[in-house]
Amino acid sequence: MNMENPPPTGYPPQTDSSRAVRVQPPQGQPVVTYTLLGISILVYLLQLATQYILAGTDLPALYGMKINPFIIEGQLWRLITPMFLHGSILHLAFNMYALLIFGPSLERYYGHGRYLALYFVSGFAGNVASFLFTASPSLGSSTAIFGLLGAEAVFLYRNRELFGSSSQRALINLITVAVLNLFIGLSPGSGIDNWGHIGGLVGGTLFAWFAGPLLQVEGGYPYYTLADQRQSGTAVLGAVGVFALFAVLAALGIYFGA
Repeated sequence: MNMENPPPTGYPPQTDSSRAVRVQPPQGQPVVTYTLLGISILVYLLQLATQYILAGTDLPALYGMKINPFIIEGQLWRLITPMFLHGSILHLAFNMYALLIFGPSLERYYGHGRYLALYFVSGFAGNVASFLFTASPSLGSSTAIFGLLGAEAVFLYRNRELFGSSSQRALINLITVAVLNLFIGLSPGSGIDNWGHIGGLVGGTLFAWFAGPLLQVEGGYPYYTLADQRQSGTAVLGAVGVFALFAVLAALGIYFGA
């Protein structure tokens, strides 16, 4: 998934003297993004190690990937753990590249905790959708990655007055990327879990709409700052609500046997 054009790095507000200034976005290291990347790599190394030791048996995948009958039996962790498992080095590299393209800018605007919640809710939503609509086993972090794609699209749209015309171009780019990747997933024999991608996309989009940052320029020339107008309580409520929605859908799927 080729993800391009992260949110712009500043906004040029107009002052009374018609002078444009550039406001720097929130700074800081994307430690959550790097941690998620590191965990995914370590888990994949563990997958390779068990295959080597156990004559081809991928133990983490065996006990962690999305397998519907086991979820129905009560192994609910399989709605979370697939986002840290991968089927090949190319699969891992593809998703980690997308995470590095998307994650850092979103994490800076969202903050570490809210960004981590976005990632987990998106991955959970994608695995729930896969559980409900396809019987095939699946694994991979692309459920969460598609959630980041949806979240960035919402972020750009909700803050389009700040980012100007560049937000429109970036939105078109994001929509094109999403449609192309979903279309590729429809190809016969692709082995791509499109329902997982769609679920992650919907989960991330809903999360961003109800819990994502709503930016506003504050201060006076030349000391402008970007402030998030979303109240922390509202963000938490929105995040919990989106998670609860997919948890209820998963419960219904388990009750009716998916």
